Order: sequence, then structure tokens, then C-alpha cells
Amino acid sequence: MCGISGILHFNKLGDARNRVESMTDSLAHRGPDAVGYYVDANIAFGHRRLSIIDTSDSANQPFIDHTGRYVLVFNGEIYNYQALKREVSEYPYKTSSDTEVLMAAFCKWGIHCTQKLDGIFSFAVWDIQKEVIWLCRDRLGVKPLYYYYENGIFAFSSEQRSLMASNLFSAKIDQDSIYEYFLYQSIGPTYGMVKEIQQLNAGSYLEVSKFSIAQKEYWNLFDSANTQRPVPGDINKIIYEILNHAVNKRMNSDVPMGVFLSGGIDSSAIVALMSLNSRQPINTFNLYFSEKEYDESDYAEKIASRFGTNHTKYLLTPSDFLDKVTSALNSMDSPSADGINTYVLSAAIRNVGLKVAVSGIGGDELFAGYPGFKHFFNFYKYQKLFQLGYPLRLILANLAKLSNSNKANRIGSLLSLKAITIDEFYPIERQIFSQRLLQLFLKNDLKRKSFNEILKASKNSFQKFDSLSQYSIAEYLGYAKQTLLRDTDQMGMAVGLEIREPFFDYELIEYVLSLSNGTKYSSTPKKLLVESLYPLIPAEIVNRTKQGFVLPWEHWIRNELFEFCDGHIRSFSQRNFVNEKPILDLWKRFLSRDRSIRWIEIWQIVVLDYWLQKNLD
Repeated sequence: MCGISGILHFNKLGDARNRVESMTDSLAHRGPDAVGYYVDANIAFGHRRLSIIDTSDSANQPFIDHTGRYVLVFNGEIYNYQALKREVSEYPYKTSSDTEVLMAAFCKWGIHCTQKLDGIFSFAVWDIQKEVIWLCRDRLGVKPLYYYYENGIFAFSSEQRSLMASNLFSAKIDQDSIYEYFLYQSIGPTYGMVKEIQQLNAGSYLEVSKFSIAQKEYWNLFDSANTQRPVPGDINKIIYEILNHAVNKRMNSDVPMGVFLSGGIDSSAIVALMSLNSRQPINTFNLYFSEKEYDESDYAEKIASRFGTNHTKYLLTPSDFLDKVTSALNSMDSPSADGINTYVLSAAIRNVGLKVAVSGIGGDELFAGYPGFKHFFNFYKYQKLFQLGYPLRLILANLAKLSNSNKANRIGSLLSLKAITIDEFYPIERQIFSQRLLQLFLKNDLKRKSFNEILKASKNSFQKFDSLSQYSIAEYLGYAKQTLLRDTDQMGMAVGLEIREPFFDYELIEYVLSLSNGTKYSSTPKKLLVESLYPLIPAEIVNRTKQGFVLPWEHWIRNELFEFCDGHIRSFSQRNFVNEKPILDLWKRFLSRDRSIRWIEIWQIVVLDYWLQKNLD
């Protein structure tokens, strides 16, 4: 797991080396173990290494193949590298690294090696003979890759801020991205917060030469998931086998590793399977709070005891959090109202000397764990009845939209729908701020909603799947890819910790998406997952009230974080693209305990103002 950067130029750029050094220096947190460069006439590559597989210096990057034709910089892990090494046995290997196996695969199959790779990765390969660069990103977008292209200069990096450190352009805020950020807490897949920067989409590769730049998709959820129904009696067994394999291959490491253990179903499932696959007790870590309504540590301890783990728990007090909050915000390459909890626990794990951790994120998205799944299931199932009452619904919708509550506005938007389709339903269900309130907050008429456009373009493809799988796919295209995975990567890598996510295994996802609603829908939490792992997860873990791994934000924002939040909200209200009064009114209503204002609405504003001050002001 590392940080990569580079510049390809066909016009004179005499200081490309210096620029790439600046870019690579800004990625030091992603790779504290080694730094390396490759510079030639038209190309400069930089690499920061976090050593996990083959920790010797011989596996450092940039990596040049045995013929001297290709140069590689690679961020991530290839989980099936040992099997691939046997398949490309003719390559004269000099290391035991997955980096060299990736190079060997590229030498044999070119960019089509992507079809062979199982892992989390972003990489760039420079072909010295053809003067072509290929960039690639893993199927689900676990590892980030951003790029800039203008005036014959192409630059790429693992982070937006690294591209900004190149000084190739004067960074300007993309106000359409701000609009999307407030809508969904995320930005459409090909955009960044900075106008000049684009993001390579997941499951895609980019080919760049002097004369052209072209992007091509090599994998997507719609085409890869097998919609032919499996034999019902085999489902639980198959899920167990695929998930167990997903966990097992993510345990491959030449350095010690830990596990995030919240005490919920998903993290408990990962701990159970890792324990079965390990000869030694695994290392589990739990973050807990003095505010009992947020504390899950008792459940985590029960799982740790059941599977005999080396368990460590960390008490996070408000004063501790105040000490860490600015460090966490400083670590955000992209602003996000989520992810700080991941930063705090990642820092604690890294402080005890571990470089790798396994997380249970993704279980909700795959096994219908969020309330939105049930909402869509019921709306979709009874949509004929829903359509009959349209005139009355429209009246109620218009009344709801008059409210200054984001929740009421969302309900109004749902009631306004003529038919229930995932491309219409999901963007409303997932909204943080309603479009109506954003029109009050933001001065400019911002129209881009790239995520909505992606869903609409895929409308026919969704119909191959049952409704719960449709919602899962929307989650992968939206919240999971643009918020959950991005936050996990940026917060883990901020402290030099690689985080692996078995529930985002593409083979597991392809299989579960093929299943019918009847196998997933239940009154009990994530029934399909629990039954597939029976009896590993205790009933008291399954049947307890779902909490989610969240901090006591609502309490802290009104108390210990008040001055910090107040300063940034007032600062944001003064920005030239914002209407001051609606922002300050929202803050005032939250402080007066208006239950229609959620803490995340306030924190989104605070985070964005902090990020803008640090990176663009």
C-alpha cells in the first residue's frame, strides 16, 4: 500500500523532476518506509512505499521489468499474486513481491491483465518504446487515482492535494462539486472538489499518449453479476465459502495485522472467520465512549472472548477527540462528514506498530442492512397502489416541501414520484440536504448532479435484478464508492495503515447480487449473512439494537466542539457563493435542539469550510 504520482509531458517541462518530488513528498504519510523516482525525457514517476509484501529494498518502486521496457508505480495489494506467479512462471523473478507479479502479468497480457487481478489497486505503467502510459484502478474503487490533463501535460496521483502540489495549475473550487457534496456527502465518480482535477472511475483504465487520451471500462456490476438464479439449497454454503476465501486471502501479509471490532454483526463475522483461518490469536481493536448510548464495547469484548483474540480497547473522551480532530481534518484529501472515527482507531492501531487492519465495512451494502433497503423494497412492491393515490400525494408533497426540514423535504420529494424506480428513489433516500434548502443556501444556479445521471443512464440495466440488489448496486455506485471506501482509504493511509475490506470482495458481491429478494428480506438483521455463518455469530450480537460505528457528534457539537464549529459555520456563511442568513438560521435551530436538524448537516458545513481554508483559500 503506497502513494503514487507522475508527470507525462510532450512539451518542454524542464522541472518535471522537482514537481514530482513535491507531489511525492506530499504523499509521505501513505508510504513512510521508502521513496523512489524514475525520470526520463518525457516522464517522471514518484513512489512512497508502505512495505507489507516482501519488505526488502529489492521490491521498492518505481519498478522496471527485466527487459527495461516498462516502468511501474503501484499502490495496493494483489491478493492472488501467488497464483498469478505460477501462471506467469516464465518471468525471471528477483523478488517475492506482488509488485513484480503485477509487472510480469502486464508484460504478458498488457493492460488486459486487469481481468486477471484480484485485489485493491491503482497503478501506472510507462511503455518506453511506444511512449504510452496506462493507468488503472481496481473494480470497486478501493484505491484512489486522480489526474490532470491540459496543454500537453498529463499528471496523476493518489491524492488531489498531491496534484495541487505540482503547481502545474492554479487550483479553483468546483462549485458544482460543492452542490453534490451537500446533497450526498460525496461527489460524482469522475470529479474532484478542484475544478482542474478528474478522478479515474473504478473498474476502468486510461491510455495516454502524445496524441490521445482514452478511458475504457473493464468491469462493472451490471455485466459481471450472474443473474441466473443459484440452486436454493446451496446458497448459504456458497456464501460461507466465498466470504471465508475473501477473508483468508486478505490475511496474506509479511507484517502483523489487526482487526476493527465494533461488536456488530459485520465486524464479528470477520473476526470469527479470521480466527478460524489463523494459527495464532488475532489482534482486535475497539473504540469506546463514556457516553453509554454510543458504547458497544461490551459486545466487542464478548466476541473477543468467544474467539480468544488479543483485544485492545481505546476510550475516546471529548478532550482526546479535540486533540485529534484537527489532525483528522488535516488528513482529508476530500472533505467528508464521515471517516474521523476511522482515523482515530487507525491511529491507535498504527501506534502499536501494525501496518495492516481488516474492516467489516460493506456488510450493510451487500446484505440489506440499512433502512433504505426496506423502504425501497416496500415502495417497489406496492408501487401500483402508490401510483393510484398520486393526486393526493402531490398535495401532501407540496406541503412537505414548504418545510425548512431536510427530512420533510425528502419525504415530499418521494411523495412526488410518479413511479418507484431506483434511479429516482435512491438519490432522494440518500440525500443529506434537500435540493430546496440548497437553493436557499447557495447563490449560484448549480445544475450538475452527475450521480443522478449515472443512475438514469443505467435504468434498463437495473431491471435485471430484484429490488434489494438494485439498491445494493446504487449503494456501490454512490455512497460506498464515493464516501465509505474513499474515507476508509484516506483516513487509514493518513497514518500509514492499510485497511482491507472482505465484504467488498468482487466475487462475493457478484454472487450475492444474483440472489432474489426472498433470500435476503427478513425481519431479522442481515438474515442471509447470519444463517450462512451459523453458528459463529452469537444470537445476542444478531438481535441487539443496531448502533453503527459513530461518534457522539450531537452532544459534542453543542458542547466541547461548539467554539470550533461556530467559528467555521460563521466563516462559511461569509463565502461569496453562500447566502449567510439560511446558514446561520440552521445553526441556531440546531443549538435550540430542533429535532429536524441532524448533526451531520452541521458537521458537513464545518468540514467543508475547514477543508477550503486549508487547501484553497
